[in-house]
Amino acid sequence: MNETSSRSHQILRLTVESNPSDFIGTARSGAVFASVNFVDLAGSERASQALSAGTRLREGSHINRSLLTLGTVIRKL
Repeated sequence: MNETSSRSHQILRLTVESNPSDFIGTARSGAVFASVNFVDLAGSERASQALSAGTRLREGSHINRSLLTLGTVIRKL
């Protein structure tokens, strides 16, 4: 189905640090950190749409299982 299928993933974590200060400009203690994760996983393989059989069907099954596992790991982070 996809002649040039891309199976790459991207994970970006953005972390922001805020050091509070009062109006005079003197620093106060208590830095605050915040993080957000952006995750783009490659698409899954659909055997029915790709008309896969044999080796390709097994490969697609392994790809889907790997994506499921990767998604589970990312959610646990």
